[in-house]
Amino acid sequence: MRTIYIDADACPVKDEIYRVALRYKMPVKVVANNWMRVPNSPLIELVVCREVGLNIVDDWIAEQSGPGDIVVTSDIPLAARCVAKEARVLDPKGRVFTDADIGETLAMRDLMDELRQTGAITGGPRPLAGKDVSRFLSKFDELINAVRRKHP
Repeated sequence: MRTIYIDADACPVKDEIYRVALRYKMPVKVVANNWMRVPNSPLIELVVCREVGLNIVDDWIAEQSGPGDIVVTSDIPLAARCVAKEARVLDPKGRVFTDADIGETLAMRDLMDELRQTGAITGGPRPLAGKDVSRFLSKFDELINAVRRKHP
């Protein structure tokens, strides 16, 4: 069954995802390192990965996701792994990752990480703005409808 996976620990659009998923009656797996409150719905399940180690949540999502699923994450390496498994991937600002651009996006992420480590640049991404949430909701709706058409 088509499922929405949320890389939830730092996801700023969880409430928006819940509303849209419930409207479309799609199951949601909220995957996190720690317990968090989720809506009381049979469609929404909290998955807490308590194993010790780095990237446990990412590994779980990458293993579970596949064709017809939607993954919401701002983690570029996780996005690349999910795109390789033919899942649809969207970041919280409304950027859709595809086979055509994930390699370039991953390379840019690595370059920016290296520049931050050397001190050539400081700071991180800009904060989420209202227009980002609006773009996210629009792209999320598009992905859900595309998945529903392709995977009835």
